[in-house]
Parts: sequence; C-alpha cells; structure tokens
Amino acid sequence: MFKKILIANRGEIACRVASTARRLGVKTVAVYSEADASAKHVAACDEAVLIGGPAPKDSYLRWDRILEAARASGAQAIHPGYGFLSENEDFANACAEAGLVFIGPPASAIQAMGLKAESKRLMEQAGVPLVPGYHGAGQDAALLQREADRIGYPVLIKASAGGGGKGMRAVDRPEDFEAALASCQREARNSFGSDAVLVEKYVQRPRHIEIQVFGDSHGNLVYLFERDCSVQRRHQKVLEEAPAPGMTPQLRQRMGEAAVAAARAVGYVGAGTVEFIVEQGAGGEMAFFFMEMNTRLQVEHPVTEAITGLDLVEWQLRVAAGEPLPLKQEDLRIHGHAIEARICAENPDNNFLPSTGQLRVYRTPEATEFLAREGVPRIDSGVREGDPITPFYDSMIAKLIVHGDTREQALARLDEALARMHIVGLATNVQFLRHVVKSRSFAQADLDTALIPREQAALFGQEPVGFATAAAAAVASTLLRERADEGSDPFSRRDGWRAWGDATRRFGFEFGGEPREAELAWRRDGSLHLSADGVTGPLSFSVADGGAVDLQFAGHRTRAHVYAQGETDHVFTPQGAAQIVALDLLAHAGEGESEGGRLTAPMPGKVVSFAVKAGDAVQKGQALAVLEAMKMEHTIAAPADGTVAELLYAPGDQVAEGAELLRLAAA
Repeated sequence: MFKKILIANRGEIACRVASTARRLGVKTVAVYSEADASAKHVAACDEAVLIGGPAPKDSYLRWDRILEAARASGAQAIHPGYGFLSENEDFANACAEAGLVFIGPPASAIQAMGLKAESKRLMEQAGVPLVPGYHGAGQDAALLQREADRIGYPVLIKASAGGGGKGMRAVDRPEDFEAALASCQREARNSFGSDAVLVEKYVQRPRHIEIQVFGDSHGNLVYLFERDCSVQRRHQKVLEEAPAPGMTPQLRQRMGEAAVAAARAVGYVGAGTVEFIVEQGAGGEMAFFFMEMNTRLQVEHPVTEAITGLDLVEWQLRVAAGEPLPLKQEDLRIHGHAIEARICAENPDNNFLPSTGQLRVYRTPEATEFLAREGVPRIDSGVREGDPITPFYDSMIAKLIVHGDTREQALARLDEALARMHIVGLATNVQFLRHVVKSRSFAQADLDTALIPREQAALFGQEPVGFATAAAAAVASTLLRERADEGSDPFSRRDGWRAWGDATRRFGFEFGGEPREAELAWRRDGSLHLSADGVTGPLSFSVADGGAVDLQFAGHRTRAHVYAQGETDHVFTPQGAAQIVALDLLAHAGEGESEGGRLTAPMPGKVVSFAVKAGDAVQKGQALAVLEAMKMEHTIAAPADGTVAELLYAPGDQVAEGAELLRLAAA
C-alpha cells in the first residue's frame, strides 16, 4: 500500500478520498486554488499545496503544477477524483513519466472510452448494443444536420469528449438543429477542449441505468450491480438509487456481463461505470443500449457502497498498488436499497439557475462519514458553515445518502433527512428534492429521464408552508428575540400588557413575492391570539431542543427552526421551508412598481455572445445573450417586447451578479 498520495481535486470527493486514506494509514496531500485556501478539503489532508488562481484552467487543470506538488511532497500516487483531470489520458501518461501511479485506469483505456464516437465503434465490435446514430469523424455542420435528418427527430447532440451533461442538447425539430449544435460545440470546447460531437436517436421514455465495474492488473473484472440515475435536469443527475427498481435478475446479469465485456475490450483496470440507455416497452420489457463509459469513480458511487457494504475508494487504492480484487463476482451481494440526493446551490423555480453566496447557515442531520447505518444517513460534503459557494466550480454542496431494507423505507428516510437540511444564504434544491421524492412517479418507481417535466405541476412553485404557519413562526421568533433584549424593570417589558382592554400589534410581511399582514392580540388573561391569512386562533410557543420553536397556532402544532438574516426569517418545518420578510408597513405604503427595461446577470459569469445588436426589435422570450457560469451556458431572454437600446458589455467580458448586460426600450 502507498504511504502518501496526492489528491488532484477539491470539494467533497477530495474529502471522501482523504477519509479512506486516513483509515488505511495513508498520508494525503491536498492541492488548492486561491479561491479554496480555506476550503474543507485543505484541512482534511495532512499537507496542502497552492497551485494557482481560482479558475480551473489556472489551477486544477494545471497538471504541471500538480505533478510538481506531488514530487515536492514525496507522494507516490495521484488520485484524480472525478471531473477535472480524472479522464485525461495525457495527464495519466504524464503521471507515469514522472514515476507516479495514476489511481485510475490505463491511459489507453481513458483514450479509447474518452471519445464517444470511438468508444461506440469499439462497443459494436465487442457485441454491446448501441443506439442508432452518427459517430463519425466528420464534423461539418451541414453533414451533421443531414445525419440528424436521416436518423429522425428527436435527436441528441452530445460532446464526443464530454460528460456530466455538458455539451449536450436534445433537438426536436430540424430548424432548431443549427443553433443547438453551435451551443453544444461552444460548451464542449470550453469544458473539454474539443468541440467534436456525435448525434444519436433520442430514445423515448428512456431510463438511465449504469453498471459499476471494477478491474485489476491481474485480469480480473467484476460488476458491482446497477444504479438508476433517470431523474435528471439539464441531462445532469439529481437522484440516484441502487438497485434499479424493476430490475430482474436476468436483465441485471445481461447488463452486468455487457458492462464487463465493454471494460475488457479496453483492458480496463480500476473503478469505472458503463452507462446504458434503457428503453421501456409497453409490456414492461426493457432493451438496453450502450451510451458511454466513465473511466473514473462516479459522483453516485456511495449508493453502490451502501448496498454492497464495500469501500470503493479502498478498492481503488489496493488495485492501483498492484493488489488483486478483494472479491470475486460470486461473492458480491445486494443488501437493501439506497438513494442519493445531490444538494445543489441552484434555484429550481428559475430553470435551475446556479446560485452563489455564503453558507450563512448549514445544518445537517446527524450523519456517518461512510456507510449509512440504521436510521442515520451519510453526508459527503466539501463545505462548512460560513464557506462561500463561488462561480468557479460545480454547484453541488453535498450528497445525502440513505439506506433502508426496502425502497419504501429508504424513501421515508430520505424525506426525513432532507427536512433536516437547513441551508441559508443562497438558493438550494432541497425543497425541490422533497417534492420529487413525494411525487407520484418517483414514489411508484415510474422512472424515466422525463420525470421532472412530466411532474412539473407538483414540483415547481410549491409553498408547502403556508403564510399562516410562516407568519406564526416569524411572530414567535420576533417575540423571543425581543424578550431576550428586555431589561429587568417592568417598563422595558414588551409583553403587550395594558391596564384596560386588549393590546394589538400589526406585522407587515412579504411572502411569496406579495405584501401580507398579520395581527397579534394580547388578551387580558395573558394569552396571545394571531390572525393571519384568514386563520385566527390562540398562539403559544416555547424554545425546544436545538434552538427550535415548539409552535401551536389555531389548533395546529409544529416544530420550526427560524434563522433570522437581516429582515428575512428562514423558516424550516417538517412540512417544508419558507422565507418571510418583515416589512415596515408605513415605509412600504404606496410603494410603486420596480423599474423595467433592464436585463441583468443572474449570477457572476462570462458573456459568451449577444444574439442582438443596438436598434434590433425583439419579442418577449427571444434569446438575447448567452452567459457562462459554473461550467454551464445560460440564455438571457427578453422579458417583454421592445427595442435594444444599448449593449453594455462585449463577448468575453466577466460580469458580476446583478450587472446590467443590455437595455431595452419599451415597444
């Protein structure tokens, strides 16, 4: 076994690798950018080396600096994690030339599977089923359009060197192909350094099922069963589970053996994932087609660990050190059901726009560092309370993994754990994930990659905590803060006591974007009565364990955690979460509408292009500009009909959140 390894990555995967290395007695070296100087993964390792500026191209993609850090620290091997250099054959070769072990597959396997078109040809030779498509070397736009027309719409354009949903677009009509191709190529060029693409038939109602494979340098290969990753947004996974619902033993064996054949065809060593598109027939039968092979550890590997009881990072280290696989295929078993939720800094109600900011509150349920145990989830995270979420890297904050004897038990545990994820400071997808888990399709395992759009009515724009409950929680929290500031004399008390009659107090709030009011009355007997949103009744509250407020209002009892940030109270209850903003009723009386005609950057990023120029007439919904942030492209659309008055930036400019990109004059 190695004595010291360098982890060429950041965030939760760097922390995850460091955890296993520490358990095995292996020293670790972290690398970090200037933006990550105080990051959790730096503290998790025994040593840390600064390798450059915040942008990945200036740090985590600079393998010359990473190799220099490895040599200077005395590391024997490099673990690439996932993303960045994990599937870069040149980096793997450079490690070997520097006398360092690359904890991953041979460079030849990365190269063979890294180009999707080439890997399809290899899989065809190995007898692995393929989706109809064009995987050729020709990249002329007209040729690609003809191939798409030949295949038949809808088609899927995919970056040949890509992964993670980047450089991928579904196209439903021939007239949309040219623009989608250009966007794919830009995103692929920026993410992978190559704009080559392939075009495939877009399978209707597909499921995304992948097989975890593992090989060693002694010729042994096994599959560690499957994961269902069908719940996706922007072609990126949201929830993953193992085993796949509805999987028969016969289909599992066929898919597993096909995955092993795919790995064997490229001389695979280490951890890898063979991804399949599964087409569901009307009678319940399923046909599977090879999609791609990820020549690295996957983000969702914890669910495989949960159902097998194995540490896949430990297997990686042992195989890279020359040891044989610890188990044979016949020794592997599935135990129970596991689900992983990706907690991301994004706003699902605004097309999953990534969010940046500081984690002012980051509270999680009690969790284990490795395998989830009875009723206790596992959380893989690379952040701590107070850390910033920057625009330079992926938007994932943490992974929440639960395990149960059955899928139903795992679902219940996941919802309970999500309810105890309290994050304040930026938008997250936690409440959206709870909606998905409770949706009819997911609860009944009616899975395919269109689940989110199919269930959109139940997933978006939901307010699980109504105004009455939110107002009661905010009023209770306000009164508790005021009581804490009271002096000992009776004149400083703020309990509403009057010598005669009831005392009343009006509260102004903004809730769901609308101004609202609530009225609190102190009765002569000392009781409180609240009126909010047509609900009137007695209000009582007390401080419970963990800083929660035990709240009773109008016959309903709940436990709420309330975090005050300025004028905003962030309310978390078992039913869901809400934000409610205190308003000065006098200051907001008669307030006019906000200014119109401006278009601002929703987050920090780089201007990729403008689709219009000054003087152009535009229609509501028309694409105006493309902004790149957090490794993805985001289209800025016209909010109304009008005329472009002025472009305020040029392509290539970096812009701050809220920066005005262009001005529109009303039509």
